[in-house]
Amino acid sequence: MGSSGWSDSAYRSAVSSRVSAGIAGRTTARTAAIASGSAPCKVHETLDPKGVTIRESRDSAAHPTSLPVAVWFDVTGSMGDIPITLQNKLGGLMAMLLAKGYVEHPQIFFGAVGDATCDLVPLQVGQFESGCEMDDVMSNIYVERGGGGQGTESYELAAWFSHTKFATDAWEKRGQKGYMFFIGDEMPYGKVSAAEVRELVGDTLQEGSMSSASVFDALKKKWNVYCLIPFGASNYGIREIRETWQGLLGKDHVVFLENPDGVTETIALIVGMGEGKIDLDGGKKDLVEGGTDANLADVVTTALVPVSKTLSCMAAGKSSCVAASVALPVDGPPRPKRL
Repeated sequence: MGSSGWSDSAYRSAVSSRVSAGIAGRTTARTAAIASGSAPCKVHETLDPKGVTIRESRDSAAHPTSLPVAVWFDVTGSMGDIPITLQNKLGGLMAMLLAKGYVEHPQIFFGAVGDATCDLVPLQVGQFESGCEMDDVMSNIYVERGGGGQGTESYELAAWFSHTKFATDAWEKRGQKGYMFFIGDEMPYGKVSAAEVRELVGDTLQEGSMSSASVFDALKKKWNVYCLIPFGASNYGIREIRETWQGLLGKDHVVFLENPDGVTETIALIVGMGEGKIDLDGGKKDLVEGGTDANLADVVTTALVPVSKTLSCMAAGKSSCVAASVALPVDGPPRPKRL
């Protein structure tokens, strides 16, 4: 996958079609179809993880140095409208990565996470795409707004899928890590469930054989993995959730974003800094020049201060990086006023 190219005009045409259909800005096409009864309440056939053997990010004549960027986002009730915000700003993400030269040949994967203990559609998996097919992926995602309300969702299942099913030329040919983002506000379960893997993916796994910690540790060997926790999600700022993700990924890989409208900009700047194309000040300038509101640009770059030192160190090719020390209140990050 990922052999096509991005077209701003094609993306704008897709947005116009959603506006005409009355769904732009408030839901996805799949969610609207299920709500109206015109589609069954199940995973879209193009996003069904059952039977998937591989999801590939490969080089091609059009994209000789592909770089994978995987984005998993929580579609349970606690996340509110944040998944819709991500689709609405997809064009801005690609524009920043390409127009600003952060990545010459990005290939982007979108996947959705729910709660496999209670949701009807707890795992949805797209493909790595370079063109507007990624907008089709987003349109086909069902925003179930479920979840069990116990502070955990099935992020570990998405991590296991990524670890076992993703294959990238960036890593296999060049030893280059891709970028992976989990956007959510709860914790993963402690272990990967063999029953869930069998039911949802069709693979066999020995029960209890993989803890969440071991899955994320394996994933980090081939990916730069981050968790984004946006304000507006129900569990923003809860100490146990913050500390769990920091324990899994490292303190410098967990980002608290005070305005969820800045999710795509945050992803773009992390990739740009990780690839050594910009520093934090340069990223802020690029945001404003690209049309981002100055206040939102400030929110994004402020959120990235704790991770910027490690990103700069990583871009310089150093084997050991020390995270910037930024103290947070004992009850977690502040609950800011919305812009």
